[in-house]
Amino acid sequence: MKSWCAAFVLSLAVNVPGAIKDLPFKQDAAVRVSIAPELKGASFQKILVAQDGIVYVLTDRGVARVFDSTLALDKTFRPLAGKRPADIARHRGDLYYLFDDQLLSNGSAGKFLVRLTSGQYRHIAVTDDGAFLLAGNTGVALLRGNQPVPLDPITNVIKSVFAWQNDLLTVTDDGVQRLIGNKLRPLHRAPDVTTLACRGRDAIVGTSNGYFVVNLDTGRETIPRQTKLPSTHVTSLLPTADGLWVGTTRGAFFKGREGRTDYYASKRWLNDDHVTDIRPDPGGDILILTATGLNRIQFKRVTLAEKAASYERKIQQRHIRYGFCAELRLTVPGDISSAEMVDTDNDGTWSNYYMASQAFRFGATRNEEARRNVWETFEALERLESITGLEGFPARTFERAGFKFSDPDRWHRSADGQWDWKGTTSSDEITAHTFGCSVLWETTARTAEEKGRITRFYDKIISHILRNNLYLVDVDGKPTLWGRWNPEYVNWYPPTIGDRRLNSAEIIAMLQFAYRITGTELYREKAVDLLYNFGYLDNILISMRNIKLTPGFIYQGNDMGSQWNHSDDLLAFVTYWVLHRYAFTDELRAQYAATIRDHWEIERVERCPLWNFVYSITQPNDFDVTGALWTLRRFPLDLSDWTVTNSHRQDLTRLPESFRHQQSAELLPPNERPIMRWNGNPFVLDGGSGGHVELAGDEFLLPYWMARYLKIIE
Repeated sequence: MKSWCAAFVLSLAVNVPGAIKDLPFKQDAAVRVSIAPELKGASFQKILVAQDGIVYVLTDRGVARVFDSTLALDKTFRPLAGKRPADIARHRGDLYYLFDDQLLSNGSAGKFLVRLTSGQYRHIAVTDDGAFLLAGNTGVALLRGNQPVPLDPITNVIKSVFAWQNDLLTVTDDGVQRLIGNKLRPLHRAPDVTTLACRGRDAIVGTSNGYFVVNLDTGRETIPRQTKLPSTHVTSLLPTADGLWVGTTRGAFFKGREGRTDYYASKRWLNDDHVTDIRPDPGGDILILTATGLNRIQFKRVTLAEKAASYERKIQQRHIRYGFCAELRLTVPGDISSAEMVDTDNDGTWSNYYMASQAFRFGATRNEEARRNVWETFEALERLESITGLEGFPARTFERAGFKFSDPDRWHRSADGQWDWKGTTSSDEITAHTFGCSVLWETTARTAEEKGRITRFYDKIISHILRNNLYLVDVDGKPTLWGRWNPEYVNWYPPTIGDRRLNSAEIIAMLQFAYRITGTELYREKAVDLLYNFGYLDNILISMRNIKLTPGFIYQGNDMGSQWNHSDDLLAFVTYWVLHRYAFTDELRAQYAATIRDHWEIERVERCPLWNFVYSITQPNDFDVTGALWTLRRFPLDLSDWTVTNSHRQDLTRLPESFRHQQSAELLPPNERPIMRWNGNPFVLDGGSGGHVELAGDEFLLPYWMARYLKIIE
């Protein structure tokens, strides 16, 4: 038998060499632009931003403009109200309107007006020196002054016209033409050209299958056709100082000069994915016009602390249900005014993680608001145990009688008849209670009374599990499906199935923490017995590299060895926090550190901040802080679970079906993939429920405030 220390060491600091400064970064966010009723169902064709910052949009119902945050028809110039120009252009701050029989502007005291042959021209472009190119399907004219001069007729259908500095170009069904003198001459032939834009002496040419770059003077390709893109049917282009914006039939993306690609698609970003135009606004945001309206992608410099504060405000304003941190169900997708707070299968689990985030926040800042949030949530957790009438058996969640939402057949009425509570409690909940209580004990419980509340709550749970032979026993007198830590269950699994390793770590972490806060010798003795007489230490030290497809192990209809369980990764890492910090001896702590590293090395590719910051308590010089910060900074502000599709992307390397279900070699940033908690698979490309659920934001807050508490981030 090992020799045991009477007391054990609890390391409270990571001693990270040089905390990371929380420097501002560019946070992208979708800003919704409402559409006035008069524009419902309109066709949206083109954006122009005037010198004074007014945003104009050409539609098939006339010219619209943005008033505050609403796009409505522009009726400010009464003589033009109700008229529908074929095209609009901007020159030196003035807006020009191409009507069926005239070209005019309200600038220059309204003096500019050119009469045109009715129905001949549908497109205009204007150069820096004031030359207009007018074009119809085949007719083309050059306007310098008040009289259009017809150019030599061309046989190709003109799709659009463009001006760059003092150059004029057209896109036809045969390619790109450039005006030289009074003749349009072929610049580059390609039958699939859709649009173009210019930078310097280069023309960036969009096609129905990618884009390429040609020199304006020679017509030679300087960059070959690019097709390894998020979407290849290009509809609009916007060169900027630091890269290129590309609109497509499946969203928009930005190609940075350093090679980074940012993809903006789905209702997280756009009202629909068919982009028709892209323009910058004077404030540095990007305006994206789609088939059904106008969208603004806002870029604001924020810190991680400011981002955390925005989630905390959101949670307090619309996610607190009886103290739980709740999901929202949106009866109208994305519409917060339609939100309902409903119970979920894991209210106790997610609320523990929110509580832990606020406990870390208090530990890092001594902020009293955080402390109030902690104890508000803990009171709900306490009631999970008391409402069941089964000592030490916490419910999954509770709701007023008659209003239960999820799995209605798994609920029970409370003794007073006023409430319903949900049973079948899982190891997920008990593991979350262990983690949450341990963080609360370490960071926030300041008085003997507060520590006593934690001790009484947690002691009842562990006493229940030991009293029932290491099972969590429900109201029917039977163990729940997953609340099982008995050796007969745990050691039934072969070393190639993760449950053997995970469940062993869970129960040892529980007993270590329970012993630490209660001093009950039985808890230490039981942990020692499991570690050394039933092989639980050996189980904990099983390498995660051994976990593999293991057919034939069916537990109550569940094939336990069929795939990697990403939910178990979350359970493992929150367990590691307790396992390592409350180890009985330094020798055990070192062994735990090795097994945590073993798991982290496999998970490192996910760049998960929670995995990294938990691992940092064992190796303060070794974790992936860059990857963790990348994920936190790219975490979306919009947490609605919009339907997101990435499986069509040509810039991703698809992988064959595998045990880990990694669908691409590349890890997409959180704001481009389906919204998910840390128990999800970040390599799943498609998902979402159409915006009917909004997550709270505790997913961000837990790793962020853990890092602040550990002094990883200043």
